[in-house]
Amino acid sequence: MDTYIKIYVLIALLASSFCLGSAGDIVHHDDVAPKRPGCENNFVLVKVPTWINGVEDIEYVGVGARFGLTLESKEKHANLFILALADPPDCCSKLKNKLSGEVILAHRGNCSFTTKANVAEDAGASAILIINNRTELFKMVCEVNETDVKIGIASVMLPQDAGASLEKYLTSSSSVKVQLYSPRRPVVDVAEVFLWLMAVGTILCASYWSAWSAREVAIEQDKLLKDGLDELIHVDGVHSSGIVNINTASAILFVVIASCFLVMLYKLMSYWFIEVLVVLFCIGGVEGLQTCLAALLSCFRWFQPAGESFVEVPFFGAVSYLTLAVSPCCIAFAVVWAVFRYISFAWIGQDILGVALIITVLQIVHVPNLKVGTILLSCAFLYDIFWVFVSKWWFKESVMIVVARGDKSGEDGIPMLLKIPRMFDPWGGYSIIGFGDIILPGLLVAFSLRYDWLAKKSLRAGYFLWAMTAYGLGLLITYVALNMMDGHGQPALLYIVPFTLGKWQKPNHR
Repeated sequence: MDTYIKIYVLIALLASSFCLGSAGDIVHHDDVAPKRPGCENNFVLVKVPTWINGVEDIEYVGVGARFGLTLESKEKHANLFILALADPPDCCSKLKNKLSGEVILAHRGNCSFTTKANVAEDAGASAILIINNRTELFKMVCEVNETDVKIGIASVMLPQDAGASLEKYLTSSSSVKVQLYSPRRPVVDVAEVFLWLMAVGTILCASYWSAWSAREVAIEQDKLLKDGLDELIHVDGVHSSGIVNINTASAILFVVIASCFLVMLYKLMSYWFIEVLVVLFCIGGVEGLQTCLAALLSCFRWFQPAGESFVEVPFFGAVSYLTLAVSPCCIAFAVVWAVFRYISFAWIGQDILGVALIITVLQIVHVPNLKVGTILLSCAFLYDIFWVFVSKWWFKESVMIVVARGDKSGEDGIPMLLKIPRMFDPWGGYSIIGFGDIILPGLLVAFSLRYDWLAKKSLRAGYFLWAMTAYGLGLLITYVALNMMDGHGQPALLYIVPFTLGKWQKPNHR
């Protein structure tokens, strides 16, 4: 049983390292390039669908410049333009092209972006697409000495591979047409609603399971006391039932260990390291899934004998026959997810494994009192804020957001997240929430229900209803902030912790 506990605690620590975020930001703010007259556009992603010889082809994605005309947000209002190759290609001097509203395709370099846009506008172009000299996108800004920029056409940066593909078609005398538009993300996506329900429902299930188990243990202890067997009762550390209590020192140490682990992830983030995390996640997911399934099936009388009969297994100790029976199915499920995790609906398997793991962690790991819970959440509150916002000063980017999305790994992100695809978002992406944003507040919420049940408090007079409501409101405010910040990742505990701890000040407990 000790092996199981160590695995759960490890996964809990892993899970606690990530915040809520949202993939596919369409607005990019840049404090290094402040806004000024004529150069005050937001950096927005731009859809560039193409037609080659009248046949619809690839849709590319570029980024709009700080200057120039703002683009249409709806595809139906965006005009179709002929694409022409700039002559000279860098568009730094007067063009030889005879233009009448075409979109011009030019190379980056040899002069400023505003110079290229001005040359293209003077030649009669309706917009300019600038090919970057690298595969990634680049934010086009005004020069430092440009104080009053007046550009009346849209300017969009394309990645190198996209520009090279379009240039190849143009040099082969193909007819190329493009559209330019920048659709806005919906204020609220259905994915966020389902993710909220998933997070709240997970804590709700885990809390009731934890409270039920605690009450069963309390009843058993009462029986032992009546029989004069109080020497068999263990009240500190790891209980005979396999419960791990977090103490004050562990709560404070969490910040240090989690921070070290997060920096390690940030520095070592790569394809092979993600593979290691996938293996760890699968191990934890299998443990969680088989524990949840065994507990659920044990509620039915047909499976009770198998759940109450144990066999000694090397390394794992006493394991019930029911657990052994469901283990192959759980292992197969995790392996199938790991192999096919790149397909579009693999997020379903990830969420199933993740929810099962979170519920099991909350069942095994407990905060023994309000003091420890408050210290743990307060430390996590500071940790979340530091690694989302303050870390930008040292690392030039938000360490937690980079790790959560797996930006340096070549994959969609780390597996220690619950995720749902954004259903009505023209930019796609996922709404995500880190395990830590569920587990850490969940520890206190689960404690509140255990306390209420053992103290025989009613739902209205107890703490649980208020704690659960507070968590739901805190997560809801997180999503509001996320949408107000144009989809930029937010530290969920920044909003959840004040709500959750604040509700413990509710007066008039009868």
